[in-house]
Amino acid sequence: MTVACSKTRAALEGLQRAGARYETRSCLDEPPTPEEMRDILTRLGAEPWDVAREQESANAGFGDLPRDAAHRDDWVAGLVAHPRAIQRPIILLDDGTAVVARDAETLDQILDA
Repeated sequence: MTVACSKTRAALEGLQRAGARYETRSCLDEPPTPEEMRDILTRLGAEPWDVAREQESANAGFGDLPRDAAHRDDWVAGLVAHPRAIQRPIILLDDGTAVVARDAETLDQILDA
């Protein structure tokens, strides 16, 4: 996890307050592989452009790619090559799903489950 990110710090604090067990991985220090990114997207039920940060994607040069199946792998490649463009924090759950926990409500939902 990227602790410099305020959303990540808030999620970590929430997990700690709840006494939840978790492991962290900074996507900036250890970017996902293309296969891992595809798995994360499947677990989220999302497309790569759904988890792309707009400004960072544009700055990296792939934010203007078409948002369609023909360009899905290009988006994945862009996210992997430029992990700053990935929304965070992404929490992978034991049940095989995942969430982008950018707000307290999302974090509360997974902690209450």
